[in-house]
Amino acid sequence: MDIATVVGLVGGSGLLLWAIMGKSDIEAFIDGGSVAIVVGGSLCAALVSFPIQRILGVAKVVKNCFFARTRDPQQLIADMVKFAEVARRDGILALENVTADIKDPFLVSGIQMAVDGQDPDLIENIMMNDLETVETRHADGKALFDNIGRFAPAFGMIGTLIGLVIMLQNMNDPKVIGPAMAVALLTTMYGAVLANLVALPMADKLGLRSREEMMLRMIIIKGVMSIQSGDNPRIVEQKLKTFLPVRMRGGEEAAKAA
Repeated sequence: MDIATVVGLVGGSGLLLWAIMGKSDIEAFIDGGSVAIVVGGSLCAALVSFPIQRILGVAKVVKNCFFARTRDPQQLIADMVKFAEVARRDGILALENVTADIKDPFLVSGIQMAVDGQDPDLIENIMMNDLETVETRHADGKALFDNIGRFAPAFGMIGTLIGLVIMLQNMNDPKVIGPAMAVALLTTMYGAVLANLVALPMADKLGLRSREEMMLRMIIIKGVMSIQSGDNPRIVEQKLKTFLPVRMRGGEEAAKAA
């Protein structure tokens, strides 16, 4: 589980509740109509913007914010170097014996194509097409939350305008003006909270997860291609470490960066 996502959502919600309950009653900040306008309106806008299948798959997208397990790129590089050592020592056909222990289907597919002696350009094209498909799917999930984050404040303002119109229609009773104004402003608050505490941060987290996944897949692609070409394991390691930040590479480069 991604602790940062949980801490951020719980902590942000807790701070809002603390600020409210320290000065007022929590019931004054609860209004069903305001919630319906902001949440329902944002979801309806998403339905207009995206196919229904993508909306129905939102639960799986949200899951990636909380439960995505990012593979350690340093460990992946170490594994690729081991595969290069096996191929260098026993021949590339020996890698067929290690695929049963690999859990990443993308890596298994690349190694299997290399073992089968497929053309290098064909292997790279197939793996790059796979990568681009995953990247597009990730971008679609991020776009959904970007969409909600963009429209939620607008529906909050729409709800406020509706509340103001209702309030102005009842100006003959001064006692209801204050409460009516408070309810009208709630929708603006709900829209801002939904956008800035939930939707946009989740979109950013999904973007981060996508970049991490793309880096791992590029390491695999370059590793498979390097192994197939018969590169020395040290060369394979040097090639793949270029994907890492300098501080994570070790050796002289990391020392200079420090």
